[in-house]
Amino acid sequence: MRKNELASVFQAMDHDRKGKLTKDRILESLSNAGILSNDVRLSALLRRMEVAGGSLFGLKTFGSLLDSCESLISRAVRGELVIPEFQAFSESLKNIYDETRHDADGAVASYIPQLARVPADNFAVAVSTIDGQQCVIGDADYNFTLQSSCKPLLYAAALEELGVEKVHSHVGREPSGLSFNELSLNKDGLPHNPMINAGAIMTSSLIRRGCSSADRLEYLHNLVKTLSAGVTPNFNTAVWHSERETADRNFALAHHMREHGAFPEGTQIVPTLDYYFSACSMEVTARTMSTIGATFANGGVCPSTGDKVFSEDTVKNTLSMMYSCGMYDYSGEFAFTVGIPAKSAVSGVVLAIVPNVLSIAVWSPKLDSCGNSVRGVAFLKKLVERFSFHNYDGLVESKKSDPRRRSAVVATDQTYQAIYAASVGDTNELKRLVARGHDLNTADYDGRTPLHLAAAEGQIEVVRFLMRHKVHTEPKDRWGFRPIDDAKRHKRNAVIEELSRMAA
Repeated sequence: MRKNELASVFQAMDHDRKGKLTKDRILESLSNAGILSNDVRLSALLRRMEVAGGSLFGLKTFGSLLDSCESLISRAVRGELVIPEFQAFSESLKNIYDETRHDADGAVASYIPQLARVPADNFAVAVSTIDGQQCVIGDADYNFTLQSSCKPLLYAAALEELGVEKVHSHVGREPSGLSFNELSLNKDGLPHNPMINAGAIMTSSLIRRGCSSADRLEYLHNLVKTLSAGVTPNFNTAVWHSERETADRNFALAHHMREHGAFPEGTQIVPTLDYYFSACSMEVTARTMSTIGATFANGGVCPSTGDKVFSEDTVKNTLSMMYSCGMYDYSGEFAFTVGIPAKSAVSGVVLAIVPNVLSIAVWSPKLDSCGNSVRGVAFLKKLVERFSFHNYDGLVESKKSDPRRRSAVVATDQTYQAIYAASVGDTNELKRLVARGHDLNTADYDGRTPLHLAAAEGQIEVVRFLMRHKVHTEPKDRWGFRPIDDAKRHKRNAVIEELSRMAA
């Protein structure tokens, strides 16, 4: 890091201007930007601070601490990560959490006995961005089993190993319109898509076929660990046995597919189902799940470790399946109202992905009639009402907030857009800005407002438009000039008359 850049970062953290930083102040500054102390990228920094000893670090010592994480720290402190105002964004997430947590509707899944024993009122939200920023709320470190949220992982693993053509010669890619465990195949005798039980059983049969059962399980375990930045998943043996003992429908699905010749030749039913049950029985937390999702949001690269887990094509295809088929038979409605790829599970988790931005893991065990978390769906609906995360928000004018942009930058952009529109007589642009909540009294650096520019350029229709919107009629710029002074200087008689009439 260059000296002037280092000094700038140091000063941004040195709020008291004492020329010294404490360990707590450094970590607090990073936490405010969404980079938490458990981030693996900070491990070397934390070790160096311990080795350095003492409680205060000057500029020179501070520079020697950074080393491999200097770019991360510089971008975090300067507000250059994907969500620049992360504190404000986190507060909004907490507000949505508070609005949603009182929803007591739904019931915990009971067809697997172990799932029925999970505390019904638990509720967690975890967000991870493609830059590794994290916000966790509620029971974010409580373990739950993956259940159907393993399906995107199984599908992605199969794609990565075998490619699209091979995988989709054994599984379709259309929504079924039926229940997730329906005993039904498509017109080609294949499971409808990889996000329902039959499809996930099929993708389970495709992964590492030449390996032993132990090696296949180790691969799956390591895959989840790599996706989640090195966090080792647990395995719930009781759930696995419970899954197996209540698996009549899944056994029926597997035999139905074998009857129709859907499996690759030589597929064994019991080991395939055991592998699928093992994937469902792996345990993670909402915090870990959001990191897994962020790897998908980041094009297959884990944000915290930089490990390339999946190719861009694998991620694209997986997110496409999640978007169209990921929410059971609520998938179409969810795509319409929320508009982002997501996968739910009967354990109560909903994993949602905003590509190139972040992932959200919402966990609450009470389910609706479709098998989706009641609070999870409610939270995500409120999220896209507030933020422009819907897949098609960019196509229409919206008053939603875009957390990818600094609010000050957005306000400045709109100010100059309004001033330019006023100068050229573009009332349609001014209407658009008003619809987005822009204040037409806002001035630029020189104190010039849209009314100043409209008056100077003789844009009488714009002046009348601004008057109808009750803007201030006599704002003064940095030189003390009012809009009517500009009109007089440029001999804009119609404007002078209009402004005089309004003043009178």
